[in-house]
Amino acid sequence: MHELKAKKIPSDKTEDLLRRQEAARRPAAAEKEKAQRARGKLLARDRIDALLDQDSFEETDLLVETRSEAFEDGRKPPPGDGVVAGFGRINGRPVCVYSQDFTVMGGSLGLAHAEKICKVMDLAIKALCPVIGICDSGGARIQEGVEALGGYAEIFERNVRASGVIPQISAILGPCAGGAVYSPALTDFVFMVEGTSHMFITGPDVVKQATGEEPEFETLGGAKLHSEKSGVCHFTAGSEHDCFRQIRELLEYLPQSARDVPKAPIPTDSPRRESALLDAIAASDPRKPYSIREVVREIADGRQFFETQAAFAKNIVVGFARLNGQVIGIVANNSEHLSGALDIDASEKAGRFVRFCDAFNIPLLTLVDVPGYWPGLDQESRGIIRRGAKLLYAYCEATVPRITVILKKAYGGAYDVMNSKHIRGDLSFAWPSAEIAVMGPAAAVEILRRRELKAAADPQKLRAKLTDEYVRNFASPFHAASRGYVDEVIEARLTRPRLIRAFQFLKNKRATAVARKHGNMPL
Repeated sequence: MHELKAKKIPSDKTEDLLRRQEAARRPAAAEKEKAQRARGKLLARDRIDALLDQDSFEETDLLVETRSEAFEDGRKPPPGDGVVAGFGRINGRPVCVYSQDFTVMGGSLGLAHAEKICKVMDLAIKALCPVIGICDSGGARIQEGVEALGGYAEIFERNVRASGVIPQISAILGPCAGGAVYSPALTDFVFMVEGTSHMFITGPDVVKQATGEEPEFETLGGAKLHSEKSGVCHFTAGSEHDCFRQIRELLEYLPQSARDVPKAPIPTDSPRRESALLDAIAASDPRKPYSIREVVREIADGRQFFETQAAFAKNIVVGFARLNGQVIGIVANNSEHLSGALDIDASEKAGRFVRFCDAFNIPLLTLVDVPGYWPGLDQESRGIIRRGAKLLYAYCEATVPRITVILKKAYGGAYDVMNSKHIRGDLSFAWPSAEIAVMGPAAAVEILRRRELKAAADPQKLRAKLTDEYVRNFASPFHAASRGYVDEVIEARLTRPRLIRAFQFLKNKRATAVARKHGNMPL
């Protein structure tokens, strides 16, 4: 065989390639880059470098240019069209990423810009790996009109197609306005940086014209608003580097795709570890709040709990932990806020988290201490019946291993909703301190023994006696256990080892879904 000789590429062609690449990598004027840094913001490529493993980024569509001619002075914008896209690695795992460049036409989205994002999303779906979008854009490019709007719609369609197939993460590191906000809203997790991230459908000027209100950027769409009130934001960060650190940490709890499971590192925490603190919490006054996060940490490997949406709907706590190395999703009522009662925000927050875990093969642990649904005209008028049902629907739909521990109160319909045996929770445990009933003992006694209390010489003493009797006879966990509604009443200190054994047993659980196109969730 003849040896193949490498064909020498003419130097002028190589130089032309290098010149084009350099122009595409540094498309903005120096003053625009300086202005970006003055705002405390990194450049688009610096963000990718900060997020990904060192030297792992492979760029796609570096030389793409807009096809539109509708720009001032007839000059075309620089190559790249205001977004950097490609694939790389995070902690050794493949990911796809795109980063909008605010120094190029304000990061505005035109057709070529959208096509670059769509292409990298398609790659992520094909390769079955997470996709991360870094958003910093002034919105749709006015010069490209309906083509820009069509570009947004193409992205939205891929967000929906990728939903439940691959993890989707959005980092809002600047403005994100108008139609642009719907892509992050369709993704699984949204990150924002305090002071520099803003999301809103209509900006302050339009709001002023339409309503007369004069909101500031922060009050209209800042990280604090969306993390505490709207629930749009799942994580806030003090800086962009902190944001990227959190994204890398989150990915450690997630699988590559719905066909995979989260990786399980070799555990260093004893699977037989007991907790005296849990015994103390179980023995404490049921009317006094306690830290549910402490309960979670006592159960979790290394006391590590990665909470999501911590500032929103504080009456329920959701997040990720590990049990003997295995990633689990945790949903827990928080007695320190609204007594742990379910309301609209808590139901929607927990319902979406349950559906995420079910989509990505993450087993669910539910820690129950719930007095019921939060009452009131506000909740009823805003649709607690319909919106509160979302959590019930999510649990009933979930086929991953599902284990419940009733810590203290489990009253009324909220008992059913919080992954009870009746909605096909796999295993249900209860602490000796648990109370399971139609309503709280005090309220039940007031209804059932009203006449006796009214006629009593010392109604307060009689009320205490009757309440104690009601708890023993009707609200005790042993009553529920005698009916098979609780599989076992366990000592609180043994919660961690018992859960590890239970999840290990359920590891190979298989559930067949009902044949249908899809259900009709009460959206």
